[in-house]
Amino acid sequence: MFAFYTLSSVGILWLEVSVAALFLGEYGAESLPWIYIASAGIGTGFGFLYAWLQKWLPLRQVIVITAGLMAVPLFLFRLELHPALLGGYTIFLMRLWLEAIYVINEINTSITANQLFTIREIKRTYPLISSGILAADVLSGLSLPLLRSVIGLGNVIWLAGAMLCGGAAILLYLTQIYRQFFPDGSRRRTSDKPPDFTNRQVQGPLRRYIIWVIVFFVLLQILSLLLDFQYLSQLEQNVSVETIADFLALFSACLGILELITQWFVSGRMIERFGIFRVAQFPPLLILLLSGLSLTRLLPLFVGVILLKFVDELLRYTLVASTSPVLFQPLPEVQRGRVQSQVRGIAEPLATGLTGVSMLFVIWLFQGQLSWSTAVAQQWQSGLFLGCTALLAGLWWLTVHKMRAKYLEVLVLSADWGKLSLSQVDAQRLKRELREVLNRPDSQFDKDAYIDLLIRTDPKTASTILAPQLLNLSPELQRRSLEVMLKYPDPAYAGVIQTLMEQASRPDVLAAAMRYFWLTDPVPNLERLRPYCQLDVDPVVRSTATALMLRLGNPQQKAEATDILRRMLTHKQEQERRMGCLALADALYLQSLRLYIRPLLQDESLPVRCAVLEAIAATHAEDYYPALLRGLYYQPTREAAQQALVRLENDAIPLLQRLADNVYQPTVIRNQAWSTIGQIGTPEAIHILVTRLMTSWGPTRKILLQVLLRLPQEQGIDAVADELGRSGIETLMIQELQFLAHIYAARLDLATKSTAKEIELLHRALRGCKIDAIERLFLLMQFLYDSDKIRAAAFNLQSDSRDDRARGLEILDNTLDIPKKQTVLHILDSVSKQEKLCYLAEFISYRPMKPQQRLRYLLDLRHFLSDWVIACCFHLARRAHWKLTGEQTLACLRSPTGFVREAVLAYLRAASPKALGQVLPALYNDPDPLVFAQVSQMMAELGLEPPPNPKPRPQATERILANFDSDLELI
Repeated sequence: MFAFYTLSSVGILWLEVSVAALFLGEYGAESLPWIYIASAGIGTGFGFLYAWLQKWLPLRQVIVITAGLMAVPLFLFRLELHPALLGGYTIFLMRLWLEAIYVINEINTSITANQLFTIREIKRTYPLISSGILAADVLSGLSLPLLRSVIGLGNVIWLAGAMLCGGAAILLYLTQIYRQFFPDGSRRRTSDKPPDFTNRQVQGPLRRYIIWVIVFFVLLQILSLLLDFQYLSQLEQNVSVETIADFLALFSACLGILELITQWFVSGRMIERFGIFRVAQFPPLLILLLSGLSLTRLLPLFVGVILLKFVDELLRYTLVASTSPVLFQPLPEVQRGRVQSQVRGIAEPLATGLTGVSMLFVIWLFQGQLSWSTAVAQQWQSGLFLGCTALLAGLWWLTVHKMRAKYLEVLVLSADWGKLSLSQVDAQRLKRELREVLNRPDSQFDKDAYIDLLIRTDPKTASTILAPQLLNLSPELQRRSLEVMLKYPDPAYAGVIQTLMEQASRPDVLAAAMRYFWLTDPVPNLERLRPYCQLDVDPVVRSTATALMLRLGNPQQKAEATDILRRMLTHKQEQERRMGCLALADALYLQSLRLYIRPLLQDESLPVRCAVLEAIAATHAEDYYPALLRGLYYQPTREAAQQALVRLENDAIPLLQRLADNVYQPTVIRNQAWSTIGQIGTPEAIHILVTRLMTSWGPTRKILLQVLLRLPQEQGIDAVADELGRSGIETLMIQELQFLAHIYAARLDLATKSTAKEIELLHRALRGCKIDAIERLFLLMQFLYDSDKIRAAAFNLQSDSRDDRARGLEILDNTLDIPKKQTVLHILDSVSKQEKLCYLAEFISYRPMKPQQRLRYLLDLRHFLSDWVIACCFHLARRAHWKLTGEQTLACLRSPTGFVREAVLAYLRAASPKALGQVLPALYNDPDPLVFAQVSQMMAELGLEPPPNPKPRPQATERILANFDSDLELI
């Protein structure tokens, strides 16, 4: 790409300088607007031609054909460059064709680079690619005076055509060697394929972003023409025609050297440090400053215009050239090429034509209509153009500012397309739509979906929409609507509810309506409930009526209700017992029915047991709270137990906290405990989660982060921000980066040539630790930045596609502003472990270790490692006969995880049979069945008898292993 851009640019610059000298000598600078107007037509025509060719030919063929077409007319023009014809139209046509060549060359370069490189790669490679034109500036500037004196100005044009042909040959080579990056078929031939999501009509954020991109390049083009016109006008007024060509060549040479230095040594570092948009805002600010100085005459007009041209060329072909292709990368791939050809081939030429018309009008006004002298007219004309330059520079800066927000939005949308977040739902519009849907016949599915969405987005005011439509809904929707309305009861709907009670076709609908009606009635008439308490009434309705009497009735009514519930709780039918338990949950107090709780907890019916758990929580029966915790251990009752504990709110927190902190409990149960604390959601519960976040590690920290992020209305994010602050979150991120540094160091030092399965298992386990640490990093980022952006970046980084991974990194690059941003980006990038350790050098000082030393060092960090990594370390030490310390072995022998103790015992068997024989009796009664079987087998092999008292004795074990280091010398 660099070679192509350099060759083609040398040819274009030779042609430009040669034609500029011929054109100024023949027509003068006042004729340039006609060139701009005419070039608009030819440039737009080539833009449409480029788009049309893509319909019929593969993209790689379009690129090569158009590159070759650039050179053909130059050979034809040279045939007409006879001295007698220099005053004809050939020079004008050559100047016109030069504008077309610029358009085609920029389109080809931009599209080819965007096809070959990802969004991250192009930010690194395009500064080198675009430096081709800078190298061409130097080469053409220094060689043109010599070529002009040796072969003449006309023959230089032939050489320019040869250079363009060389560039086309390089493009042909690139498209053949890397043809996998270019679509094989034309757009017309692939139009019958199922449409991708990116083929949908450009609308919303994507449309707005494309508009800003078009405005950006249009302003860039207009500014270039304004400065070019002023520059050549000043040269015509202040420099003789004979020396203009040499002046232009030397100017290009000096500028090219500086541009080359800037592009090779400055541009990439600036983009890496400040980002593409901050860099893109620098050129318009500098142009605005110089324009202001020239307007106020703080700088002489000639000097000011030369400086403006110098700065514009310097920054346009360095900073702006490096950032421009990146602006097209967020666009869907199907649309990217078309938008590029429209922007560079249609919008820019049209802007050129309109600018030319405006210039002609200004020249006609100042030099033809106003009765001013030539000097005064030129002075006012220059002032007007400088003012327009300053104004356009300000608009350019504003466009970059606006485009920055849209760029990230489009990146996220393209990364996570089609997913709707509840934060994006317009509640008021949803209500209007729901009213229409509820009044629409035969739309049951739509009603169900809309009601679900309404309940999730705006449950507090859902009653205002649901209540008037209750009678028109299906029984299932009536029941669900009543459950939602009961959370925010309103007596105003009593009339509708009473009518529904009379018309209810299902017992569960009638029961829900009864509950709503009597609980919202300020003076409830409970005598009307007696008919519903009869034995022949459905248990669902009877249990509801009984529970209402227990809650609202007088002592006599409560006694009658208690007797009814007693018969239901001891009934032979499961439905009766279950509904009786649910009625207990509505009764607020167990009273004399407490005696039936224990038998019901052992009921053979699972629904009955779940209903009892709910009743325990609803009545705050503290004696049975342990039953709620036991319910977490069994999958069938886990959800019911969790809901019951959530209902207890703060009363359940101490129980759950003790369970979550008990390392001897299964990980699944501990995670359920933390999740339940999060669902409780009280300030006390959230405070416990946040404070534990700072002292936890590994899976515990991960589940805490997930629980806090799942809290509604971002309560968890706000709590972490209030208690830890931004610095606290960044500290947690630094801890994860330090951990990653140790993992990479271990993987590097343990990368032996051994084919043992133990070393492979350890490497897999370490990769798992790395993945877990990165997941925790992304979870922590969500506390500082928009969760949708971070999740979109994480989603793309999990992809195997290089384009998707690059898009994910680009989202992070434009989102993160933490001090360690570059470290995070490099860790997530596809670079080697050595490079990642270099970026992590500020966290640990990496020194290569022998595998045995690195394994011992890794075990010293066992508190931060997963149990599986620790077990793999002992298996590897056993296989490789590596020495471990007694302190490490003793600590891991006490691990609450069975397979870790199993690995340590296997290691002891190989390392020190003597110490093993002394340890085994203490571990004879291990609770883990695998470890127990292992210990029994080892004792049988060693001829040891089972101890008379098999209870584990940790203190005795510690004494046995106190001199463990000396025993290891036996191997």
